[in-house]
Amino acid sequence: MYLTGEKVAVLGAAGAIGSNLAQTLLASGTASNVCMYDPFEPGLEGAAEEVFHCGFPGADVTWTTDLASALSGASYIITSGGAPRKEGMTREDLLRDNAQIAKELGIAIKANCPDAKFVIVIFNPADITGLTTLVHSGLAPSRVGTLAALDSTRLQSALAKHFGILQSNVIGCRTYGGHGEQMAVFQGGIQIDGIGLDAILGGKEVNGTSMSADEWKEIQERVTQGGAAIIKLRGRSSFQSPAQQSVFMLRGILGEAYGWPTGCYVENDDFSKIMMAMPAKLSAAGAEWQMPEGSDEDLAALKNSYSHLVELRDEVIEAGILPPLDAWKEANPNL
Repeated sequence: MYLTGEKVAVLGAAGAIGSNLAQTLLASGTASNVCMYDPFEPGLEGAAEEVFHCGFPGADVTWTTDLASALSGASYIITSGGAPRKEGMTREDLLRDNAQIAKELGIAIKANCPDAKFVIVIFNPADITGLTTLVHSGLAPSRVGTLAALDSTRLQSALAKHFGILQSNVIGCRTYGGHGEQMAVFQGGIQIDGIGLDAILGGKEVNGTSMSADEWKEIQERVTQGGAAIIKLRGRSSFQSPAQQSVFMLRGILGEAYGWPTGCYVENDDFSKIMMAMPAKLSAAGAEWQMPEGSDEDLAALKNSYSHLVELRDEVIEAGILPPLDAWKEANPNL
C-alpha cells in the first residue's frame, strides 16, 4: 500500500508545512512510518492527534520533541523546521537564524543518522540552509536536496492563467539558480498547448490569446515574487504547495519520475561550492544534476543568480556558521 516502510522524519511537524507533510505522506501512500518532530510540544501533539484521527490503515505514526530520537534510524528526512517568512520579508531576511538551525540539523544528522538516504530541506533561504545542512551532515552531496519546484510551478500556473488553458498543457517551465528574487526564469523550452513560447512572442496565438514581450517580462517578475504574493493573500507563507512537492520529491527518490528542478550541490568550472536549483534526476542514488540548456540570456541570468548565492554563502561563512571554503572537506569528507 505504501512505497516505503522505512522511517521518514518530518521536522517542524507542528507547523502548517510539517503537519501537511505528515498527512500527505500517508494519504498519498508514500510512507507508512512517519515520525513527527517539533520542539513545540502542544502544537506537535495536536498535529499528531489530527493524523491519528485520520485513521490511515497500516500507519506507524510517532511524535517526539527530541531531535536525536526523531532522527535515529531515519532513512529520509524532510525539514520545514526554520523560522517562517512573514509579510514584508524576503527569503534572505531569514538568513542567519535559519542557517544556524541548519547547522545544528547537519550536526544532529551526522550524530544520529549518518547513513540517511535523502534529506529534503524546505525552510528559507533554502539554497543556503540546504548547503549548510549538507556541509555539517557529512552526507554525500547527492543525499541532500532542497525544494526548488515552486518557482517553476508558479511560472506554469501564471502562463496557464494568461492563456486560459489547463496548467498541465503548459510544459517546460523552469527556474534555476537561487530560490529568491534573483532566480533565473528560463524562456527556452516552454511550450503552451504545443506552441513554443518563442513563437508566441513572435506573434502566434494560443486559445485566441497573444503575449507581448512586456507581458512575458511581467510574468517573470511576478514569479520571482510568488511567495510574497501568497503571504499577502493568505497572511502566512505557503504550506500546501511545499508539502505536496516535497512528497513528490521523496516519491522520486523512491522510484517515480520527478520532472521539476531540485536544489543540488553544484561543483564545476562555472559554479563552485554552492547549492542551487538545477535539472536533476531523483532516484535511489539521490539527486544527480546536470547543466540546464537555455539561451545566452537564460544562462546569463543563471550566472547572476549564482553570484547572489555566493554573497549569501560568504555572509554565512563570515558569521562562523559555515566553515571557510578550504575547510569544507575537513567538515565533510564527501565534499
